[in-house]
Amino acid sequence: MRFINFENIIRDAWEEYDPSRNVISVTDISARVSTNHVFRVKLENNDAVIAKLSYFGYYEHFVEDHTLINALANNLNAPYHHFLARSLMKRNHLYTYQYSQSSINVWVIFYNPVGVKRKLPRVLSELQIRRLGQEVAKFHRACFKLKNILPDWSKTMAIDIEQLRKILDSDDGQFEHRMHIKSIHQQCDTLFENMQELGAYDLPAIPVFVDWNIGNFSVDEDFNFYSRWDYDWFRMSSRVMDFYFFSRVCSSIGDQTSFSYLIDPLMEERFLWFLEEYHQVYPLSRVEILFMKEAYRFFILNYVIKDGRYFFHEIYASRLQQEAHSVYFPELDQKFSADKILAKLGLSE
Repeated sequence: MRFINFENIIRDAWEEYDPSRNVISVTDISARVSTNHVFRVKLENNDAVIAKLSYFGYYEHFVEDHTLINALANNLNAPYHHFLARSLMKRNHLYTYQYSQSSINVWVIFYNPVGVKRKLPRVLSELQIRRLGQEVAKFHRACFKLKNILPDWSKTMAIDIEQLRKILDSDDGQFEHRMHIKSIHQQCDTLFENMQELGAYDLPAIPVFVDWNIGNFSVDEDFNFYSRWDYDWFRMSSRVMDFYFFSRVCSSIGDQTSFSYLIDPLMEERFLWFLEEYHQVYPLSRVEILFMKEAYRFFILNYVIKDGRYFFHEIYASRLQQEAHSVYFPELDQKFSADKILAKLGLSE
């Protein structure tokens, strides 16, 4: 993307939102592995807000996601009533700002800042993993209770995969994925066939945030969720979609500056500790355990293959996409064992 003065766009967005309070400064606080941009906006009288700026995907999906998140934030009961950062409203509507010029589309949303307590350690103890499993189950259960009162949504796994297929047919897609077009189509076919066979399309959809990197949320002294502020990969989908990142949080390798998306964490004993506790609080079904394999396949197809070059900086995107073909997909059938998880949870037939 050619150079754009993001600070000026943030200032214009705020001017449209509330011209009565001047912007004093705009500071980029973005994570350096991502192409998304986050800013701390200092206003008059020491007020401050957080601005999120995005320029890939669709503006309609951006608005849809944040409308759902805001509805979720406003309807969650204690202890999660203050967990999610709330977006700013203008009169009766969620406020978003869209900047369009020639082929450039950028959109902005503002959040109220959230407090941060403790971030998880890079490597968790068994007790911490088990406590996290209980907490995630409670949060998922709270989200499930609200699924019927949330606004409608349009973005589904099928829509994302069909969009990937369209990209593969485009000139840009033919160039970017020229060595792997056929194999990507085969992975898409496998995903749809296996989901149909499993009956996974009937799994209830709840709000899931997918990316549970330890830099995206904080907990209190008892490992209760305290605050969450990153919504880049939010979607309405099966709760299983959250599990891969929690397996990475539980991994013996721990949080890494240089990262890959290997299947291995899903098979570690440490993640089974997490699932044991989760299952005791909010029981999982056989279909959901079997679907974990396809949720991982979708994650690689959607967030690494389809959106990788938009979300990650080029140095990460190229490596992750190469690893998808040389490691992630080949090892999926070799290493993932649903039977191991089913036996651990007492769900074997």
